[in-house]
Amino acid sequence: MPNLISVGVITAKIFEVKGKKVMLDSDLAGLYGVSTKVLLQAVKRNINRFPQDFMYQLAPEDVRNLRSQSVTSRWGGRRYLPYVFTQEGVAMLSSVLNSERAVKVNIAIMRAFVKLRSILSGNKEFAYKLKELEKRIEEHGIDIKDIFEAIRQLMGVPDANRKITGFTAK
Repeated sequence: MPNLISVGVITAKIFEVKGKKVMLDSDLAGLYGVSTKVLLQAVKRNINRFPQDFMYQLAPEDVRNLRSQSVTSRWGGRRYLPYVFTQEGVAMLSSVLNSERAVKVNIAIMRAFVKLRSILSGNKEFAYKLKELEKRIEEHGIDIKDIFEAIRQLMGVPDANRKITGFTAK
């Protein structure tokens, strides 16, 4: 079962809403092999396990932003705004769905969240190192320019960028 759902498939279903990584109720239902209605009924029967930071219903503005992230609407035709689940909410789902598939899917989803966090962390670290390298190059660039100027002066060769005054070409 875990081999049937790749990390890539799952990470494609993770979106950012209000600065948090979340998954749509319909995407989760598809992964768990149940209808969205069944998934939400299980959640509502155990609503005390899903505080606002685990699961919440999207506002119309959030849906518009989410559609711009995914380019097209995959959840069209709904009568209500979709619910989204944070990583903690997804982890709680396996306890309310209570099936072997739910446990295996949750393991795959947790791995996807961890991999996504690792990728984002790596990108931030890379960006920081790149900025540090740019600073060093700028500092050394000035030093190197000064070295070339000193060599030119020692050799008696004029700087190609400097205008020579008092000289006229014939």
